[in-house]
Amino acid sequence: MSDYEHTCMIRGDGGKTLRAILDQICNKWTLLVVATLDRSRVRFTDLQHQIPGISQRMLTLTLRNLERDGLVERTVHAEVPPRVEYELTPTGQSLLPPALALAGWALQHVPHIEKSRAAYAKKGQAAIG
Repeated sequence: MSDYEHTCMIRGDGGKTLRAILDQICNKWTLLVVATLDRSRVRFTDLQHQIPGISQRMLTLTLRNLERDGLVERTVHAEVPPRVEYELTPTGQSLLPPALALAGWALQHVPHIEKSRAAYAKKGQAAIG
């Protein structure tokens, strides 16, 4: 029995909870936000500037989900205009090693994956033509 199967049996939910957590944690924006917050407490606008391609809406949704799950703490400063900062909680910090390991794996295997994708696309074109 795998660790995953064992976990599903213990919880009695067939892995539903585990899949929901992994779905949230493993999306591309969550990992980028967590990695960016590793450095320090960051203001919303600075965070948006440091994550290329993320929209204001997607950053807001991602931060809300991370705050809901206890991975990020949001601090609002009573200023005009309000200053909002985000930082990782201890639980969020504990996500960094596996997230960085996954990113390292991806970087290490980019050449192989790109080569495989090109071969697959070529094979698909040959089947069509």
